[in-house]
Amino acid sequence: MTSDDYFELFGLPAQFALDEDSLDATWRQVAARVHPDRFATAGATERRVAMQWASTINDAYRTLKSPIERARYLCERAGCDLQTESNTRMDGAFLMRQMEWREQLDEVRSANSMPKADALVDDIQDSRAKMIEEVSGLIDLQKNFEAAASRVREWMFIEKMLAEARSLRNQLRDRHNQN
Repeated sequence: MTSDDYFELFGLPAQFALDEDSLDATWRQVAARVHPDRFATAGATERRVAMQWASTINDAYRTLKSPIERARYLCERAGCDLQTESNTRMDGAFLMRQMEWREQLDEVRSANSMPKADALVDDIQDSRAKMIEEVSGLIDLQKNFEAAASRVREWMFIEKMLAEARSLRNQLRDRHNQN
C-alpha cells in the first residue's frame, strides 16, 4: 500500500462516474489485505500501520461510495476548496428555489398533508437528480472543477433540505398510522 489518492488506492479512474460494483469488490479485496486481524500476531508497529491503512481504506471507500462526497473529493483533489463554512454565494434562481422549498415545508407542517409532503420530497429528489447529472458533466466532461464546486455547495443544501422534508413526511406518516 503506497497511495493516499483514493482512486489510485482502488485502481479506479479519477472521475465522477463510477462503477459501484467494481468499487465494492475492490474495497473488499484491499480491506482484506490490511485487516487488523491478519496482523494480530505481528509486532506493534506492523499492527499500527495495518490499522492506519484499514482506516484510510475505509475512509476512501465511504468517500467514493457517496456521490456528493466523491464530487467534493474530486473538486478538492483538483485544487478547488469548496469553502463550505465561509462561501455562501449561490445562484439567484437557486436561492429563490430554496425559499420556495422552505415555504412548502411550512405549508406541509401547517396542513399536516401527506400528499403535499410527498410532492415536496419528489420535487427535491428531482432537483437532486438534475444536480447529480450537472455535476457529473462539469467534472467528467468539462473538467470545470470551479463550477462543479459551486454546484456541490448547492447540492449540499439540497441534501439537507431533502433530509428535512423526508423527516417531516415520516413524522406525518407516523401520525396518520397512529390514528
